[in-house]
Amino acid sequence: MPAIELEIEGEDVGERLDVFVARRVPDLSRARAKGLIEKGEVRVDGRRVKKSYALAAGDRVTLEDLPGPADFYAAPDPSVALEVVLETDRYVVVDKPAGVASHPLRQGELGTLAGALLARYPEMRGVGYRKREPGILHRLDTGTSGLMLAARDPGTFEELRRMLRDGEIEKRYLARCVGVVPAPSVIDKPIATDPRDRRKVRACTDPREVKRLGARAARTEVLRSTPAEQGSLVELRADSARRHQIRVHLASIGHPLLGDSLYGGPPLDHHLLHASYLRVGTLSISTSDWNYSFYTPKSATPED
Repeated sequence: MPAIELEIEGEDVGERLDVFVARRVPDLSRARAKGLIEKGEVRVDGRRVKKSYALAAGDRVTLEDLPGPADFYAAPDPSVALEVVLETDRYVVVDKPAGVASHPLRQGELGTLAGALLARYPEMRGVGYRKREPGILHRLDTGTSGLMLAARDPGTFEELRRMLRDGEIEKRYLARCVGVVPAPSVIDKPIATDPRDRRKVRACTDPREVKRLGARAARTEVLRSTPAEQGSLVELRADSARRHQIRVHLASIGHPLLGDSLYGGPPLDHHLLHASYLRVGTLSISTSDWNYSFYTPKSATPED
């Protein structure tokens, strides 16, 4: 039985489906309503329709599952190991392992770095961009390992946020890539969510595409590169890295990460990208040097 069932009448007639759903379902934004419609979770008389569908008298709109809140407090999780590289009374730097999500996507989700932070530093609750990202200044993809910075109080968070915006925080990464990446070099391509596959982002070069997709400026510097097994070992800098920025930028020049099958790299159990260095003002923190050796993941391809 649907979680919500609504019949169209009176003033609802002629309204766009996404506008109607956002108005009638508590705490549901129009953006989230569009997403639910595109996934087929909102139906009219049992059929999928476009978000722009104009409602008619007698239409029956159903929503199969009531969506959870857009934001929520992460659940403390002491079962997740937390490797603290630096601890001060204002912030901490931790080393996230590959395979651990930075924050939960669903209420009550465990096994995340956010949960580990709250278990160790409960004062981080409510600090940050969102409730589910306690104190976290910058996220890493689940498959990416390395340094993350988290503030312990709102004032420190705002100061670190300003420093990040003003270029006073530097972030470097080590990556294993297909082929030999030229260095030094710069990849300067705006990035937008890929409309054909929302799991991905797209590096845009056509000005018309940049405008159509609302692409945002993104710059990745290739600092060093040396030949390595199956390709090269590369050091990169991306101080305000956007979602999947390094991954898509390297793929866009023909050098996807090893293990990054989403962007055309050879399949492994995770992609080989490590956030190796942070500079916060005049303080530098590093978990590895140029001789850093990624462990050798097993291929995702079954053996004969």
